[in-house]
Amino acid sequence: SEKEAMAMCERNDARHMTVVLDKDAGAAAGVAIHNFYIPAGGDIADPDANPKFAHKLQFLDAIGAWGIARNPAGRPSILVGDLNIAPYEHDVWSHKQLLDVVSHTPIETTTLEKLRSELGWTDAARTLRPEPEKLYSWWSYRAADWQASNRGRRLDHIWLSDALKPALRDLTFLSEARGWERPSDHVPVTVQLEL
Repeated sequence: SEKEAMAMCERNDARHMTVVLDKDAGAAAGVAIHNFYIPAGGDIADPDANPKFAHKLQFLDAIGAWGIARNPAGRPSILVGDLNIAPYEHDVWSHKQLLDVVSHTPIETTTLEKLRSELGWTDAARTLRPEPEKLYSWWSYRAADWQASNRGRRLDHIWLSDALKPALRDLTFLSEARGWERPSDHVPVTVQLEL
């Protein structure tokens, strides 16, 4: 398979990796898988006061430029990753309480949704499990009992190109993984495609 890593925003932090599946992948041959990690953005949702938040917004702009230049229309592609943004009202435990919290601010959610829409990606999770269903892939380590408080956010995403949208069959958030011994604060999110 063909692989490419790319530094963005003039930094060498390798927050993007692409793999194009080769003939050994059978029916999935030629599918491009793009894995992104969008910077978390710090704690203050003000790009003038917080360089980390400014970098996050610059990174989103860079993804837009990358998407136009590097992901040709019609190519079967999947974009996955920790995007560190919960874009919709039911992607967070309390929309009102998190509007000023990095990961759910209007500038982040609007920018991410515009990016997804303009580049022609389909949100696999919301295609199969539309709002108002609450969907979370992340729970803070700060919560003594993450299940009881259930103060989650959907920060991890799987997006599909138009060529793969008809192949989407199933989606799983492996929430029980958050309760494993020494867990991540994120849980695996998977899709099933019929190619």
